Amino acid sequence: MRRMHPMPDHLDRLPNPIRRLAKTIAAPDLPSMQDLLDRMCQRVRRHTDGMQLETPLPRVAMGVSEVSHVPVAAVYEPMICMVLQGAKQVMIGDRLLRYDAASCFVASIELPATGCVIEASRDTPYVVVALGLNRDLLSELLRDLPPETGIQAAAGFGVAPVTPALLEAWEQLLALLDTPVDIPFLAPAREREVLYRLLQGGHGAMLRQIGREDSRLSRIRQVIDWIRNHFDQALPIGTLADMAGMSIPSFHRNFKAATAMSPLQYQKTLRLQAARRILTTSADAAKAAYAVGYESASQFSREYARLFGAPPSRDRIRQTELPQTIGTF
Repeated sequence: MRRMHPMPDHLDRLPNPIRRLAKTIAAPDLPSMQDLLDRMCQRVRRHTDGMQLETPLPRVAMGVSEVSHVPVAAVYEPMICMVLQGAKQVMIGDRLLRYDAASCFVASIELPATGCVIEASRDTPYVVVALGLNRDLLSELLRDLPPETGIQAAAGFGVAPVTPALLEAWEQLLALLDTPVDIPFLAPAREREVLYRLLQGGHGAMLRQIGREDSRLSRIRQVIDWIRNHFDQALPIGTLADMAGMSIPSFHRNFKAATAMSPLQYQKTLRLQAARRILTTSADAAKAAYAVGYESASQFSREYARLFGAPPSRDRIRQTELPQTIGTF
């Protein structure tokens, strides 16, 4: 039976997320990883005191929160999300994911999701940075890398452990916030390095799939584009399967693997989220239901309450009372 050795005292004092990486990262690297995270946190906090959807760095967003939040429903655009401190939980279809400073979340396709900050306080706020996924840059990078065969990844999202190399690439990208004059000249190469490090880690198979136009995941993404543009219309499953170049059973299987939900569930979630946005400016629930494609106001109310935890009228009041939250990253 293998004996478990106690963690050295200097590592035992590290925050729990980094201590968990002791299973996969050499012990001498752990303190330097925490130092990197601390520097990145300090830099982000110098440049924002809340949620900042745009920064001088192209496609980079960041946020700081001192409180945990109620769940926020939104469509997650393709992105790379790095929590530097604190933790977040997200529900996508039937999958519940948690990520913190020891892990990185990547969504390679557009996903209706419900996210919630679960670890934050005044002393140790939730600090996060996100990078919008540039598929053109990813495809360009893949053309310069040796091809890999046998890739079977079908999921369009996931959480994987961070590595020292990935943290260093992120730190170099964020460092440009302090020297904005350098951004046009240095940011493209540093963004490319972040993607390169991701390709080398646990997200590599998924990113290689989404970076190839002919992959199953990319074909599912094309179908998702159609659904998002026509969510208020009837869902022609046969047409969508043809669009993906798959049989109907294969299309259902690959769509569920990519999104953790069926095509009908995906469409329904988009409809309900759109109706919720309408209800921020109108109290007419029936009108919102018909506007997003429902034929039955009662069915709409039932499904709305199931997704958001309250019927439309009560949820509308609740939304006006909630503080601004970090929704999609």
